[in-house]
Amino acid sequence: MSKSFDDCQVSIEVPIAWGEMDAFQHVNNVVYFRYFESARIAYFERVGVFELMEASGVGPILATTSCRFKAPLTYPDTVTVAACVESLESDRFTMRYFVKSAKSGRVAAEGEGLVVFYDYNNNCKHAIPTDIYEAITKVDVLQ
Repeated sequence: MSKSFDDCQVSIEVPIAWGEMDAFQHVNNVVYFRYFESARIAYFERVGVFELMEASGVGPILATTSCRFKAPLTYPDTVTVAACVESLESDRFTMRYFVKSAKSGRVAAEGEGLVVFYDYNNNCKHAIPTDIYEAITKVDVLQ
């Protein structure tokens, strides 16, 4: 079963900037990936990823990402961008993202990202450190 916006314990609010709109008078598609990135970073902060990276050189790297656009966003508006982990393995996890418009109350986009843990010092894949793995399971109840 896929997670929903309401299942996410990590979210940020982002005001839509006028300059994020394109010639078609809606927020440009690439901006949604920036929203996802900002929510992903908030999630990483919550589970202690950056402290780990500084101490060990081991951290996440985004392997794939996708977005399903459901409704256009326009200025002025504020969006709530939520992130959660949907599945967790020994060296990777799948994140779900949701972008919800304050103006319409609707989820305007849903996304997914595969995050792999990586040893930046040795340029190779790495198991998710136990502290991070456990922190993720405390933030997200995984089935």
